[in-house]
Amino acid sequence: MAKDVIIACDFSSKEQTLAFLDRFTGRKPFVKIGMELYYAEGPEIVREIKKRGHRIFLDLKLHDIPNTVRKTMQVLSRLDVDMTNVHAAGTVDMMRAAVEGLTREDGTRPLLIAVTQLTSTSEERMQRELLIGASIEATIAKYAENAKEAGLDGVVCSPLEAQLVKTACGAEFMTVTPGIRFADASKDDQVRITTPARAREIGSDYIVVGRPVTAADNPVAAYERCCKEFLNE
Repeated sequence: MAKDVIIACDFSSKEQTLAFLDRFTGRKPFVKIGMELYYAEGPEIVREIKKRGHRIFLDLKLHDIPNTVRKTMQVLSRLDVDMTNVHAAGTVDMMRAAVEGLTREDGTRPLLIAVTQLTSTSEERMQRELLIGASIEATIAKYAENAKEAGLDGVVCSPLEAQLVKTACGAEFMTVTPGIRFADASKDDQVRITTPARAREIGSDYIVVGRPVTAADNPVAAYERCCKEFLNE
């Protein structure tokens, strides 16, 4: 399975986003469009970035009743993104509905992954606030197994759980891991984190990197550092 670094373009406007991407004059990074940018600019920002030659992970984390998720995925399937996601907590039925809605008439669809637990969530808070009594590792493994049963391609998890997911679901089941920080950087609001090099070692297929690149003095150099450490380039 191909590995790659995905840059989280968590900007609030089209102008900021395109100015950032204009700095990459050679390689076209795989980018993540999240809720902030999508809600600010709508589907047109997806079309614009796709037209520029970038692969896109549309990170909207759908979580609703199966029928609503199915219909929403039918709309998103027209945007020609490369990857999108749902929350695994929405149940197997909801995830199956997402696959159905995302699949086009010709049988093709973007990659579909499920969020297990956010990387800002600790085990203590998961148990105390969400009333999930199992360990965070057991919860993530079960959510990943549910996603596989529903026909999804993989999950979003912290890099610390990537190997756990591979053990539970097989080597081909994809792990997309945010919570990436350089060894000499701040954790910000993340809890379960690791470095690009360590993420490679423990089984991440894709890493999602936001502030360590987007807030860097030299974003291109920071991105290239990620690629060097994660892809061993």
